[in-house]
Amino acid sequence: MDRPNTAWAALSSRRFLISSWPWRSYAYLLSSVPVGLVTIVVLFVAAALGTVLIPVLVGIMVIAALPVLGVLIGIVERWRARLMIPVGVPSPHAAMPAGYTLRARFTFRRRERASLRALGYGLLLGFFVWPLSLAFAGLSATVLVVTLLAPFIAQHGDMGMGPWTLSSFADGLLFLVAFGPPWYVVSSYILGALAGAEAELAKALLGPREEELRRNVAALRRSRLDLVDAFETERARIERHLHDGVQQRLVGLTMTLGLAELDLPEGDGRRLVVKAHAEAESALADLREAVRGIHPRVLVDHGLEAAVREVADRSPLPVSVRMSLPGRFPTPIEAAAYFVVSEALGNVAKHAQATRCEVEGWVSGDRLVVTITDDGVGGATVDGARGTGLTGLVTRLDALGGTLDLSSPLGGPTRLRMECPCRLDD
Repeated sequence: MDRPNTAWAALSSRRFLISSWPWRSYAYLLSSVPVGLVTIVVLFVAAALGTVLIPVLVGIMVIAALPVLGVLIGIVERWRARLMIPVGVPSPHAAMPAGYTLRARFTFRRRERASLRALGYGLLLGFFVWPLSLAFAGLSATVLVVTLLAPFIAQHGDMGMGPWTLSSFADGLLFLVAFGPPWYVVSSYILGALAGAEAELAKALLGPREEELRRNVAALRRSRLDLVDAFETERARIERHLHDGVQQRLVGLTMTLGLAELDLPEGDGRRLVVKAHAEAESALADLREAVRGIHPRVLVDHGLEAAVREVADRSPLPVSVRMSLPGRFPTPIEAAAYFVVSEALGNVAKHAQATRCEVEGWVSGDRLVVTITDDGVGGATVDGARGTGLTGLVTRLDALGGTLDLSSPLGGPTRLRMECPCRLDD
C-alpha cells in the first residue's frame, strides 16, 4: 500500500489514526511556535534598527536587505514543511549565475519576487500562524497529557475535569478510558486538517509559481545553448588555427622536402629525405582528416546535405543519401546532425559487418529528422557499451532540445533516428 504524500491523502486513509501523521501534525504545529516567535522578533528588530538608522543612510540598506531574511525564512519553512509534505516544497529561487561576487549574489536574491513572498509569509507566521497553532495544538496536547495522567492525579486528591470530579485512581482510569480515545480521534483529525492547511499555505507562498518554473527552465536552456555555442566557437577556432597555421607549415615542409629530394643525388641522404617527405605527407593527410573531423569546412560553406554526402563518399561501404532539406539551419544544429551521421557511419564501418547503409533527412513540422539505417548484425547501444561513442552526441542534442533513438535488435537491422528543432529559441 502506497504511503500518503500529503496530509489530505493521509486524512482520507483508514490507517490515519495508527500512522505517524497525527504526531507529525502535533510536531508541525508546535514547532511553529518557536519558529514564529524568532521570526517576528528578528523582523521587528531589523525593521526598528533600519528605521532608527535611516538618518545615517545605513537604515536604508538594512530595510532594503529585509527580503534576504525572507530567503532564510523560506529555507527553514521548506525544511519544516517536510513533516506534512514528505516530497518537499521545491525552491522557487532561480539558479545563481556563475561568477557572481558576494555583493552581486546578495542583490540578485534581494530582487527576486520569491524573496518578497517569503518575507510576507514570515509576517503571517509571526503574527497569525504561530498563535493559531499554539491555541489548537497546545490545548489539545495539554488535555491529552492531563487525561493520560488523570488516574495518578486523582489518586492524590480531587481533580476537576469539566462537569466531572475525579477523586480516586479508579475514577481517573474510568475517565481515561471513556474520554481519552474520543478526544484523541477528534483532536487528531482537527489538528491534521489545520496542519495540512498551514503546510499548503507554506507551499503556496514558498514554492515556485508556474511563471517562475518557466523562467527557470528558459534560463537553464539558454545557459546550455550558450555552452553549445561556446563549444562550437572553440571548435572553429581550433580548426582555423590548424588549417591556417599548422597545416600551412606542413605543406611548406613537404614542398621543401620535395625540392630537396630532386636536388640530392642518390645515396643514404636522399633516401632519408624521401622517407621524411613521405612521413610529412602522411602527417599532412592525418591533420587534414583531423581538421575535417573537428569542424568540417564543407559544412560551414555548403551546409548539412553537402557535408553528409562528403562523409558518405569517404565511407568504405556503399552509402545512399536521400535528404530533402529546405535550406540552412543554425550552426549548432547542423553540427550536431553532421556528427551524428559521421559517428554512425564510422560505427557501421567498424562494428556492424554491414553491406550497405542509408542516410535520410527531412523536416517534419518544426523538427529536423535524420535517420541512419544499416543491414548489419545489430546489438548496438547508445551508451557506448560496444564502443559506439554516441553518449556525447545525446548530451549535445539534449541541450538543443533534440533526441537520439536507437533500434538495434540482434541480427539487425540497426536504425538510428535523430530529431532536433529547426531553430533555437532564445
